[in-house]
Amino acid sequence: MITLLIGAMFIMLIILTIAINTTTKTANSIVLFFGYGLISTVLYFLFSAPDVALTEAVIGSGLSAVVLFITYLKINKQKKGVNDES
Repeated sequence: MITLLIGAMFIMLIILTIAINTTTKTANSIVLFFGYGLISTVLYFLFSAPDVALTEAVIGSGLSAVVLFITYLKINKQKKGVNDES
């Protein structure tokens, strides 16, 4: 049962990797990146590496996704400001 779950998660990681690289919208890429990190975290737990899973959850999934999303919002805000001035 666990082997089947691990295999399905690896397939999801491959699908997410392709989706992240082929999507044209930045916001979608950020959300997919967050999902990739969450699945990686679960896989680390399943492979009995809780220290790596915790690090991935905090830094890989959490902090990186938040920083990317804040940057995305700031860039959009600047673009709107430039468009309003012209």
